[in-house]
Amino acid sequence: MAKILIVEDDEGIAFLERDYLEISGYEVEIKADGRNVPELVMNGGFNLLILDLMLPGGNGYDICREIRDKIDIPILMVTAKTESIDKIRGLGLGADDYIAKPFDPAELVARVQSHLKRFERLTNSNRERDDDEGIIEERTITIGNIRILTKSWKVYKGNVEIKFPHREFELLKFLALNPNIVFSKETLFEKIWGYDYVGDSATVAVHINRIREKIEEDSKNPQIIETVWGAGYRLNI
Repeated sequence: MAKILIVEDDEGIAFLERDYLEISGYEVEIKADGRNVPELVMNGGFNLLILDLMLPGGNGYDICREIRDKIDIPILMVTAKTESIDKIRGLGLGADDYIAKPFDPAELVARVQSHLKRFERLTNSNRERDDDEGIIEERTITIGNIRILTKSWKVYKGNVEIKFPHREFELLKFLALNPNIVFSKETLFEKIWGYDYVGDSATVAVHINRIREKIEEDSKNPQIIETVWGAGYRLNI
């Protein structure tokens, strides 16, 4: 049974989310403020986090950033803010999805199910590759001073390891394994997120920007992952 943490200061909304998720077979815990959320996520054995944006004792943006630097679990932001810039900022800090209040509880459950299934598939796929490859040596893709270790899911810039959440790594690895080829946002979305993901291809642009901030010398003038206007993205080797 998947375990979900809801961080929400509106008791009515938190209880509604909890009831629908428990009916769907999930174990749910509620926290009403933003204090010590990263520590709770790290030590509580949670599989997914539902995170309100505006909280007493902290805000969702800061909490999301801190958690994403420490642990890789799906993060779903739930907030009253509806501006596109808020959504982009949340995704840019590591949130996997964003749903605005008021929302249909059934939609929330559907998104939770989608993210958990996708995360499980990625995790199992990586484990199966490790089992199948056995003694096969780690494959390393080198791009300038960037090294991508495809089997152990590690990325180094020089001698420093850079933390990559699972979808960022999958996206970077896919581009690195298919260098000098232009892929549209729609194609990348299908390859990395899959048909059952509740979202759209704009998510790709947010993740590309996050990857650039980690691997490019100048993320505003990228040399490794290039935007081909009107077509998509290309990783140059």
